[in-house]
Amino acid sequence: MGLIILFLFVSYAIGSYYLGYSKSNKARVHDAVRPYSLDKYYGYYLAIWSVVPAVIIFAVITVFDGFFIKNYVLSDLYSLGIDVSEVDLIFTQIENTRNGIQLFNSNDELIVNAVNKLNFIENIFNISAVIIILCISSILLLFSYRKIKFDFDARVIVEKFILLSFFACSLIAILVTIGIIFSLLYETIRFFSQVPIFDFLFGVNWSPQRAFVTDASDTADIENAFGAIPLFSGTFLIAFIAMCVSIPVGLLTAIYMSEYARSSVRNTAKPIIEILAGIPTVVYGFFAVITIAPFIRSIGGSIGLEVSSESALAAGLVMGIMIIPFVSSLSDDVISSVPQSLREGSYAMGATKSETIRKVIIPAALPGIIGSFLLAVSRAIGETMIVVMAAGLVANLTANPLEASTTITTQIVVILIGDQEFDSPKTMSAFALGLTLFVMTLILNFIALRVVKKYTEKYE
Repeated sequence: MGLIILFLFVSYAIGSYYLGYSKSNKARVHDAVRPYSLDKYYGYYLAIWSVVPAVIIFAVITVFDGFFIKNYVLSDLYSLGIDVSEVDLIFTQIENTRNGIQLFNSNDELIVNAVNKLNFIENIFNISAVIIILCISSILLLFSYRKIKFDFDARVIVEKFILLSFFACSLIAILVTIGIIFSLLYETIRFFSQVPIFDFLFGVNWSPQRAFVTDASDTADIENAFGAIPLFSGTFLIAFIAMCVSIPVGLLTAIYMSEYARSSVRNTAKPIIEILAGIPTVVYGFFAVITIAPFIRSIGGSIGLEVSSESALAAGLVMGIMIIPFVSSLSDDVISSVPQSLREGSYAMGATKSETIRKVIIPAALPGIIGSFLLAVSRAIGETMIVVMAAGLVANLTANPLEASTTITTQIVVILIGDQEFDSPKTMSAFALGLTLFVMTLILNFIALRVVKKYTEKYE
């Protein structure tokens, strides 16, 4: 049914467009009338009015039909006095029975009747949705078609609709961001009502499993089990190692590609480098475990160093390799976009190519380069799979890159995996870690903006 409705929307949009286009074109050619707008705008006008309102109405119906269908199907069961807490379970059972999944009481007459009612009401809703879409689209198509005259400026209407669409998309992005922040903030406040915030931010012991200890004698241990300092140190350590690899290699690669490499070399090498961005992170994890980690252990053993089988160095090096395309590609595009007149002016003043790059091109492209660095840092901080496979899950407070470590994102995944109470301090600590990570990223963005504002060269 979804494909049928999608086909209706697309068909109406295409048909409406050509109907408006042909009417405007006919007036222009046969009637020798010059419309206020180009022919295509009249087509866009009809397509918008015949499809967009129907899509909005269909979306509203889709959002609320589940509630009505559920209550209609369970109406007979409500009369039997079923427990409210069992409603979702019973409805899931009905849906599974309808889908052919054998259940213990699938032969129960009430369940069978409920399945029949579910099929019936869904068919009614689907048919009603198709009829409503056809009626609304047809009425609006007829209304908008009659408005098309030679003195009607459809371009203004279309451009206003485009502007409104841009505003709606921006508003959605803002609302989603606010929703994410408040969801994190709400659960974080609940967490800090049970665990002191200073113990979380400055504690050096991370053992969230202690939250399940119910013995009163272990209360002090529970309060001291959520010290996030080891997670902060592990996150910054692995991210720092990754940045030490990706930033210099990526930036130098971008400079070479944009300023020194021939076009043939650039056209060949750049796609090869960007292939790294398309490799799944789990593949990088395998590479770290199978190749990089044993190599580091062998090198460390040859010079008398004790290297853990899972180390922050292995994870950081592989993560740095993964991030190189983000830095090189963005920096290359930014450097290439610097006006050629700046280069020619520098050469005219007697500067060499390297001096031009250092004193003219890099300062001019600094905002974009800083942006690529920020993207790389965010990617490094948010990476999980490589850390799980190469660095381990142990929250270890250490500055030694040869030891096992973990990050904030890895612990969030570990905490939320498995069956556990959502209201437990262990589960809610994941939201506190998420909010902390959000604040850390915000601070990094603020620092980057200040750096860009201070060092960006202004050209008239």
